[in-house]
Order: sequence, then structure tokens, then C-alpha cells
Amino acid sequence: MSTQIEFSKFYKLLHEIKEGNETTKGSLQAILNEFKDGGNSKDFLQELGQNYLWIGVEELFKYSNSIDLTLIGQMSKEDWDDLANKNNCDLPVHLANKMINFVKENQITEKLSSKWGKSFREVEKHIMPMAAYITEGIIDVLE
Repeated sequence: MSTQIEFSKFYKLLHEIKEGNETTKGSLQAILNEFKDGGNSKDFLQELGQNYLWIGVEELFKYSNSIDLTLIGQMSKEDWDDLANKNNCDLPVHLANKMINFVKENQITEKLSSKWGKSFREVEKHIMPMAAYITEGIIDVLE
């Protein structure tokens, strides 16, 4: 990717919630709402990453049938295997596919291209790598 993009503060927040820090739970939904709208993005890569973080966390909750990150973080390998069977897909593949499909279904590439004055191809070439990057970050928090 052409610009250094990182979301370590968000991943630290997820990790704190997963570890049981109740005081940080309240800010998660506000941040996710901001990310959904691409609020405060400095460029198209940051906006794409924020959209993917919103999708990734929402899909994690759906996939696991829980909105409790502490509980999700305590799931065993057997629990994850059962969920993979139930969802017909492992979590990382599920998350990345949901992110990429959301972009396609909602013409996000076109919207980001227009909003940020970038060519369609410039935005499009980051769709899959950013999905992999964000998915990896979410999985790292869970481990």
C-alpha cells in the first residue's frame, strides 16, 4: 500500500475489551459508527480500512453469535471448528469475503475514487490487500 496505514489504537481497544476491561466497552460502538461512515479519514486507504474494521467486527459478532468480546476471546479451538462448520467457512476467510463483497455490492471503490480524487484502479488495487490486513489484525486480537 502506498501510505502507512495502521489501526493499532483500535486493535488495542479490542484487546482491552477482550481482556475484560469494562470501561472501554462503551467507546467501541461509537468508534464503529464513525468507521462505518468513514469519519475523520485522512485519505481513501484510511477510510477503506475503517469501513473494513466496522464490517469485520460486526461480522465477528454475527459469526460467533455473540457481541461479548471477552466470551469470544475465550473460545476454544473446538468452538471455532464448530463455528467454521456451522458457517461453512473459517473466520478469516469469512471476514475478508464479507469486506470485499460489501465493497462490490455498495460501489465503495467508485465512491472512494470520486471522493478522494483517485483513479478507480488505484483504489481497486487496495481492496484485497486491505481486507487481508484488517482481517489479520482482528484475528491477532482474538489469539
